[in-house]
Amino acid sequence: MEIKSEKKIWWISFVFLAIIIILVLSANYMGVRPTVTGSGVAGITLPEGFVIDVYADDLGSTLLSFGGPSPGPRMMMIKDGLLFVSIPNKGIIAILPDRNDDNVADELRIFIQDLDYPHGIDYYDGWYYIAEESRVIRVRDDDGDLVADAGTIEVLINNLPTGGHYTRTVKVHEGELYLSMGSSCNVCDESNEMRAAISKSNLDGSNLTVYASGLRNSVGLAFHPLTGELYATENGRDWLGDNTPPDEINMIVEGGNYGWPDCYGKNIFDTDFNNSEYTGNPCNDSGRIPSLVDLQAHSAPLGLTFYDGDMFPEKYQGDLFVCYHGSWNRQEPTGYKIVNIDMDTLEVNDFASGWLKAATISGRPVDVIVADDGSLFVSDDNAGKIYRISFIQK
Repeated sequence: MEIKSEKKIWWISFVFLAIIIILVLSANYMGVRPTVTGSGVAGITLPEGFVIDVYADDLGSTLLSFGGPSPGPRMMMIKDGLLFVSIPNKGIIAILPDRNDDNVADELRIFIQDLDYPHGIDYYDGWYYIAEESRVIRVRDDDGDLVADAGTIEVLINNLPTGGHYTRTVKVHEGELYLSMGSSCNVCDESNEMRAAISKSNLDGSNLTVYASGLRNSVGLAFHPLTGELYATENGRDWLGDNTPPDEINMIVEGGNYGWPDCYGKNIFDTDFNNSEYTGNPCNDSGRIPSLVDLQAHSAPLGLTFYDGDMFPEKYQGDLFVCYHGSWNRQEPTGYKIVNIDMDTLEVNDFASGWLKAATISGRPVDVIVADDGSLFVSDDNAGKIYRISFIQK
């Protein structure tokens, strides 16, 4: 009995030690640490004259989340001065009013609930358009009580494929509906043409067609306020190393193919996925469209917006602001910040950083939009907050 007990103790100790070793190696490889709870803005660095404050808090938070429905706020929009935000794993679209104009949300109101991982939201001509994982719907609020009117839900696009990248982003532009859907995998040939693509339809969901393809996971969509051109972020594939392939900003044209899964960045052929022998560059030869801007690999760019407010200095007018959600399969973490891109030079500059410090992560920016007063709202699905970035006039 004593010998068996000793063997049992030895075996338990061995298993425990093995688990510890695996966890340590995994943490070292992925380069992540548990999140640190703080004031929400402590340590965030901005250019001179800018200030960041917490507009809303306690909207859902977690230690680092990778690959599942996010616990906190994601995509945002403003309607009649009210901030709307999706919270996917709560199944709600929320409203965060600021009635006393102190730049802090007074409460969280539920506009609509019991949804299937809602993500994208937009408004047009009396209708609120919402993209869930499995469908796109629209609802009304004709009585103005900030609750979607019962019985007004219309299912516009149903039976969307699920699994893989679960987020769906929806935008309305010039009377047409745009829907972005990520891939079902890291890298593969999709059987459903709506995966890894942006589709377009009439406002009622009819005439649904693929608008642009070869886009592994374009979570952020933004129309240029002057030209009307469509821009999108793209998250590149994993497991090609710390610095390959680049994440991307793409200018989307109808009928364009942006390369995934065979090509990435400036039309670099992915021989890890496609090892067929070719002469020349098959990406160029097949008319794939290269990225507009290459970003640091594994930064996970999500939401983006063009700055067209009147609060920030002139140098920021027309800049593209992009949220980097942050890396997960990189030995040295990267991202976890907001950058601005000068659209004349395409130069990328850090704008708000500090959510990543010495491999410790305190937040993950998701979406960024321009508020009515010209400030920026930024959602953080890991800390469960929405920030407001303003410029203090001198």
